[in-house]
Amino acid sequence: MQVAATAIVRDIVLVGGGHSHVGVLRMFAMDPVPGVRLTVICTDTDTPYSGMLPGYIAGHYGYDDVHIDLRRLAGYAGARYYRDEVTGIDRAARKVLCRTRPPVPYDVLSINIGSTPRLASVAGAAEHALPVKPIRRFNERWLALLERVRCHAGPTTIAVVGAGAGGVELTLAMRHRLRGERVALGRDPDELRFHLFSAGPVILPTHNAAVRRTFTRVLVERGVELHCNAEVTQVAAGRLQMRDGQWLDADEIVWVTQAGGAPWLRDTGLALDADGFIRVRDTLQSETDAQIFAAGDCAAMNGQPLEKAGVFAVRMGPPLADNLRRSVLRQPLRPYRPQRRWLALISTGERHAVASRGWFFARGDWVWRWKDWIDRRFMRRFSDFPPMQASAATSSATPVPLEAAEQAQAISAIAMRCGGCGAKVGATVLSRALAGIHPVERDDVLIGLHAPDDAAVLRVPPGQALVHSVDFFRAFIDDPWVFGRIAANHALGDIFAMGGEAQSATAIATVPPGLESKVEDTVFQMMAGAVEVLNAAGCALVGGHTGEGQELALGFAINGLIDERLGGVLRKGGMRAGDVLILTKPIGTGTLFAAHARLAARGRWIDAALASMQVSNQAAVPCLVAHGVTACTDLTGFGLLGHLVEMTRPSGVDAEIDLNALPLLDGAAEMAAAGLLSSLQPANVRLRRALRNQPEASRHPAYALLFDPQTAGGLLASVPADRADACVAALRALGYARTARIGRVLAQGDAIEPIRVLS
Repeated sequence: MQVAATAIVRDIVLVGGGHSHVGVLRMFAMDPVPGVRLTVICTDTDTPYSGMLPGYIAGHYGYDDVHIDLRRLAGYAGARYYRDEVTGIDRAARKVLCRTRPPVPYDVLSINIGSTPRLASVAGAAEHALPVKPIRRFNERWLALLERVRCHAGPTTIAVVGAGAGGVELTLAMRHRLRGERVALGRDPDELRFHLFSAGPVILPTHNAAVRRTFTRVLVERGVELHCNAEVTQVAAGRLQMRDGQWLDADEIVWVTQAGGAPWLRDTGLALDADGFIRVRDTLQSETDAQIFAAGDCAAMNGQPLEKAGVFAVRMGPPLADNLRRSVLRQPLRPYRPQRRWLALISTGERHAVASRGWFFARGDWVWRWKDWIDRRFMRRFSDFPPMQASAATSSATPVPLEAAEQAQAISAIAMRCGGCGAKVGATVLSRALAGIHPVERDDVLIGLHAPDDAAVLRVPPGQALVHSVDFFRAFIDDPWVFGRIAANHALGDIFAMGGEAQSATAIATVPPGLESKVEDTVFQMMAGAVEVLNAAGCALVGGHTGEGQELALGFAINGLIDERLGGVLRKGGMRAGDVLILTKPIGTGTLFAAHARLAARGRWIDAALASMQVSNQAAVPCLVAHGVTACTDLTGFGLLGHLVEMTRPSGVDAEIDLNALPLLDGAAEMAAAGLLSSLQPANVRLRRALRNQPEASRHPAYALLFDPQTAGGLLASVPADRADACVAALRALGYARTARIGRVLAQGDAIEPIRVLS
């Protein structure tokens, strides 16, 4: 069988989701390079567009209007999206170091992470000021400030430090929004007082005199007190001090100045300027390392100082994408020539703005409408995706040039593949990939990975019985580390649902063919994630099999130990009339990932679903047992209704589900209503015959999710009614925050349909 997909031979890793990188993703989506894979690493899935942020603060836009969904954009570009925080670069090994996951290898690296406030240079600022940058984290801080001002009784004083375009625009936007909030609450808006501090003699120092005069007049007319030549030198709780020694009391202090490079850049060995930004050539390559590029605020062009304005980051996107492409194709790079003048459209809080470009000046409501049109058009480029060119798998474009040895490997990777044992992943690749993985050691594992043989050998302790389970599925996300964690968590679920202790795991994996180094990293990332979860459960990985396949897939055969007395085993049967049904996790993974595959789901919905799928059921079982659990199962492919029927039948009971009580993952109901359902849904829907009042229930928004297949779902359990509330509270305290009572167990009736649904 011939594998159609082009083998991956080069990795471009994008660190950060700034304005330049979103442009790179879109350009690679429209014209991919065969054999080149993009990976985006970013801490936040929703990346803000700075040009619309003041409008959001003023209340003119909603959250989604001003944020680009980075996960969805990456999916459109065919790029892998890793949600994590970068902490450094190992340039010798060409790997990006991350906070929670294993290092990520790169052939070419690009950094677009914006700037970081240098609050440490002013005493007390880090503890008592609210920094605007990094912008990606500003929303949560703004919402907290908004709530504090809403709740603050009497006059409120807000100080904004920094009087460039960002500080001026933010001051006016906050004033507009907060006054509106006060009016809505029936309070005096004039109790709000604003102060704006400039370290220099004027505000907006990079703009022409007409712009400066206009905004000075606007600020004064709106009661904002200007402080020029007033560098802030110290901040304390509720006040700040200027260089002349004068103190000002302020309830809120917002910091819009003195930004610098991220602290971790100092340890990379890259050449940095005095403010900690990466020094780059006109090709946007680091002066130090030709394989590392930088753009946006975090870059400092040698000999051409640029204002830290979003317009430059946006304009850098196309030349950056072109040079990244040329770098992997080993073609000459092209210089980036920044414009000497640029158009700035600065709003005054309400729907009114000022245009500034060199000597040019204009103002009016029409300028705001112009700005709104430009901004919305820009955002549509990253949400309304046009058709792409032929995929890399079928493209006839020139393949990536390689050294002779790599060329031979690439040809081998995409040539006719063997079957049988010839389809196994090579021993050398496998041994290297597993060298950095350290399964937990158990005394009852006599032969395992620590001393590999033809098979593992385990001891069964006296008084214990074995419980076995197996699960296997293909990857549904492009992050092998997270996929490995979820696959292991899913496989362990059956053991925990039986009340067992996980003892050992044997893995079965398929990996798409490719260059040895790429296959090795995929296996390592996936198994590193899986072993983290297995080790946390005390489960030893003792062996497995890894072979080639068209798609990445992973599964585990799990052995567990359980008290061989019947009382030590949790069963699906055992429900009693009067019991309460408890569900420990929200449902909706099937429909969400069906939507994700169609680029229809919001990235933050997928983030939340992935987080839920990585929550282990292990701690929930002892809690359920302590509260008298009578029956238990874990939710997987058959969905909530399918697994509930598996419980009611052997128990000889009926059940009632309250659709309004079901905990749902964010976005699941919306995607189900749009008809974006799992491919397993039709098979599960056949169980609707078990519903007593199906016609009425089918009109409820949560109805379709009764049949939604779950991956690494929660536990469905029945507990005595008098202990249900205490059980729910205890489970929530353990971290199962969405645990809910979803129904009750009924005595078996005469009707054929055993399940009644409340809607």
